[in-house]
Amino acid sequence: MSETPATAPPAKRDRTHYLYVFVIVAVVLGIAVGFAVPDFAKELKPLGTGFVALIKMMISPIIFCTIVLGVGSVRKAAKIGKVGGLALAYFMVMSVAALAIGLLVGNMLDPGTGMDLTDSAKEVGHTAAKGASEGPVDFLLGIIPATLVSAFTEGQVLQTLLVALLVGFALQAMGRTGEPVLRGIEHIQRLVFRVLAMIMWAAPVGAFGAIAAVIGETGVDALKALATIMLGFYVTCALFVVIVLGLLTRMVAGVNIFQLFRYLGREFLLILSTSSSESALPRLIAKMEHLGVSRPVVGITVPTGYSFNLDGTMIYLTMASLFIADAMGEPMGIGQQIGLLLFMMIASKGAAGVSGSGIAVLASGLQSHKPALVDGVGLIIGIDRFMSEARALTNFAGNAVATLLIGVWTKEVDRERVTKVLAGELPFDERTLLDEGDGGPSGEGAVPVPRDAKVSA
Repeated sequence: MSETPATAPPAKRDRTHYLYVFVIVAVVLGIAVGFAVPDFAKELKPLGTGFVALIKMMISPIIFCTIVLGVGSVRKAAKIGKVGGLALAYFMVMSVAALAIGLLVGNMLDPGTGMDLTDSAKEVGHTAAKGASEGPVDFLLGIIPATLVSAFTEGQVLQTLLVALLVGFALQAMGRTGEPVLRGIEHIQRLVFRVLAMIMWAAPVGAFGAIAAVIGETGVDALKALATIMLGFYVTCALFVVIVLGLLTRMVAGVNIFQLFRYLGREFLLILSTSSSESALPRLIAKMEHLGVSRPVVGITVPTGYSFNLDGTMIYLTMASLFIADAMGEPMGIGQQIGLLLFMMIASKGAAGVSGSGIAVLASGLQSHKPALVDGVGLIIGIDRFMSEARALTNFAGNAVATLLIGVWTKEVDRERVTKVLAGELPFDERTLLDEGDGGPSGEGAVPVPRDAKVSA
């Protein structure tokens, strides 16, 4: 019995540190290639697109397993309703806060003055507007999948969320007869996370292709010309995250936000290299469970937040609208600004963290409220990919903080575990992306223990 501890080699877990070193190297190489041979760099875009597609392929099954296991193991359905209602209320409040900060900074900077609009740029806005959703009714109807299984094949997060909730409540109502199904889904979850861990080894290739293509397509000239709005946007996002989210995290959860971000450092690197917050969604689910937030809270807050808690997108829509209005010589009054942005706040719900959705919402909002400004979308398209980096990072940070806060408010978080995890005493298992046993790696035959029962305020 005394020899057992010596038979658990840590080498496999340590290998993942090299993976993220490779990602950093790949990003640097991608930037170099983008500047040195931009035409060749543009051709590398499929590498980044392919990697993000691989990650997105895993999102639906991970969300389904997490929510079904969380909801199915909860005794009272009212708990799920409480979590969902509190999460949606929080998301709306934070969206308004992000809009307000964007309005304040955007009006102070006045960034669009002196910009020139070419004829070719005018067409971009109209094309982007056509790709946006038609309205809130279509959005709500779009949450309902064509069949019970089509949510998995179409990759719609909210459709998967709906199906998972229905299945989870059904298993909850079945009681003991549903336990074998839950046990089977637990094993499927382990399999899905193992596949995700394998896919992550393609991250350096995806990061290299994505960054090289962005630099090759944009070039230095566009960055210089639009530096004011771009840097202003990055600073605004940073202020929102550090001041607003930081204060909330400290006051409500008693957690230093920089400790939380250090814990999620690999996920931030992944987002930075792919410009997509969706690339880190599966890992955020696994890491917030490992942190000590209960499975039902994580399963509902994270997927819902990816459609409804888009703080970075709110700031982007605000500052981009003001930038375009100034550049077109048609500045808006504060009343017009608020009306336009409230519309965009509703229209943006459901716009996931994939690059490009922000432009579509921006164009459709301008087309609905002030059509003369749609032409100006072409002014910002050149740096939209760089701004999508900050959008995705801010959206991700907002959802990580939201999950922790909702857990605290609903008394569904183990605070002692949070302290230990952030202190590095309970490291995250990169091999399985799951807690097996009591928060650490165990034998291959271990079955994940639901983390919704033992929580403390």
